[in-house]
Amino acid sequence: MEPNRIVVIGGVACGPKAAARARRRDPNAEITIIERGELLSYAGCGMPYYIQGEIETADELMMTSAGGLRDAAFFKSVKAVNVMSRTLAESIDRNRKVVEIVSIETGEKNEVPYDKLVLATGADAVVPPFPGANLKGVFRLSHPYDAEGIKRAVADGCKEAAIIGAGLIGMEVAEALVTNGLCVTVIEMLPSVVPALLDPEVAAHLEKHIISKGVTVMTGTRVESIEGDDDTVSAVITDKGRVSAQLVLVAIGVKPNVKLAIDAGLEIGETGAIKVNEFLQTSDPSIYAGGDCVENVNRITGRPIYVPLGSTANRHGRVIGDNVTGGSSRFEGVLGTVVFKAFNFNVGRVGLSESDCKKQGIPYVTALVPGPDRAHYYPTVKPVILKLVAQAETGRVLGLQAVGPGDVVKRIDVAATAISFGANVRDLSSLDLGYAPPYSSAVDILQHAANVIDNKLVGLAKSYSPVEVKRRIDVGDDFVLLDVRTLREFEEMALRDKRVVHIPLGKLRERAAELPRDKEIITFCKVSLRGWEAQRILEGEGFTKVAFMEGGLAAWPYPLET
Repeated sequence: MEPNRIVVIGGVACGPKAAARARRRDPNAEITIIERGELLSYAGCGMPYYIQGEIETADELMMTSAGGLRDAAFFKSVKAVNVMSRTLAESIDRNRKVVEIVSIETGEKNEVPYDKLVLATGADAVVPPFPGANLKGVFRLSHPYDAEGIKRAVADGCKEAAIIGAGLIGMEVAEALVTNGLCVTVIEMLPSVVPALLDPEVAAHLEKHIISKGVTVMTGTRVESIEGDDDTVSAVITDKGRVSAQLVLVAIGVKPNVKLAIDAGLEIGETGAIKVNEFLQTSDPSIYAGGDCVENVNRITGRPIYVPLGSTANRHGRVIGDNVTGGSSRFEGVLGTVVFKAFNFNVGRVGLSESDCKKQGIPYVTALVPGPDRAHYYPTVKPVILKLVAQAETGRVLGLQAVGPGDVVKRIDVAATAISFGANVRDLSSLDLGYAPPYSSAVDILQHAANVIDNKLVGLAKSYSPVEVKRRIDVGDDFVLLDVRTLREFEEMALRDKRVVHIPLGKLRERAAELPRDKEIITFCKVSLRGWEAQRILEGEGFTKVAFMEGGLAAWPYPLET
């Protein structure tokens, strides 16, 4: 019996994973990786930390956990996989089942026959629509060579940097450059940072934090051009002025590399990426595709979604490796789970945001909950802010966003698990999570958020977000803002407005008569646990127009007086 000929086009994440998995399942298969570059299986997500200096050499991005370099020799000796690097896959002849290739170094053309073909062609950085993007000193960050170029620019004495795009890469590289002593300006066309991941009220806390670390943030700003002197970048020109920079990072997104697939007549999905089924087969059952070149299915909505992530690419690789060797593994879709670090802030998002629900017409309810990441009395406690989103009719958990110096990642992971199994907020609050003071509070903050939504669904809790309260202040609405913190807290820091009345929670029952019954009363405290209690106390006293401000002053993204 002839061996199964498996050809993989693309040697970064999904491709090598598929090849390695296929080899473990079929020791006799002929497996070939075709890669246009020189470097294989590199950890692209580690590049900002290489720029920062946390990782000493670029080679560390291509090493196994045991210290072996994942180069062509490694794949040949350890995986028995033949690697054709610096080789371009020019076209696919589906009738003859061959890949037509050309050597980038010699120009020599050849053909590689296949029984099963894997497309792992990845994504390319979006080319900006403004002039000057090809000047010296303007970078993208899609390859270790890009990271090395940025490090050289920093070492050569660059003092000012501009980052175009306040997404994931923009946030991580901003920290890397500030750590190296550069003055950094982040320019974002949309009104808030990481707009694809976070709702504006959550993103505002991240923006405030990076500004406190010395980053200049220009949101709602459109880049018009990049200027240079003698072909070297000197400034970014925006609709709000000139930003001086000797180093510019363009990080406005990526687009799937689908030319090979289009030329081969394979079906492209509505997102512009390659359409695949649950087995990660393309419209040609002999050709599979995975990684950043394919679209996925959103596990909540069932709709196509394009979310290029290294974690997804590796999971694709395992499924493909199974299926090109006779298996029938399914890829169930994605939740768009993303976590990252911005200075000493941790940031995460999974599932649907409030903005997503609005766009897709999904009835929803949210909870905005700040609090400690572990027992409030434990010495290493740090704050986090969570925004939980659930379906209005059923309480089904739809999404979570989290920011803060505390541990947000484990809350994101718990939420991802809950969403994957269709849990509702009561299921979430009933989970038997691990508790000890160094790790969490007795009732974890994520479960507090679930309880807030449950209280809303049963009609007990009535609330406004800080953004809604600020909007009502700005338009001059007539209502009472009732601060129920202690006198000491009030004197240390306060929301100064003519609507604010201060009555400590412990005095509220005896002083309730001081409050008007014909105006709406919005209660708040530091995190609004006492604000919620105040709402219930006043309702018990016969007040009918009462709500609390979610998250209290800890979630207030605007300046406060001290």
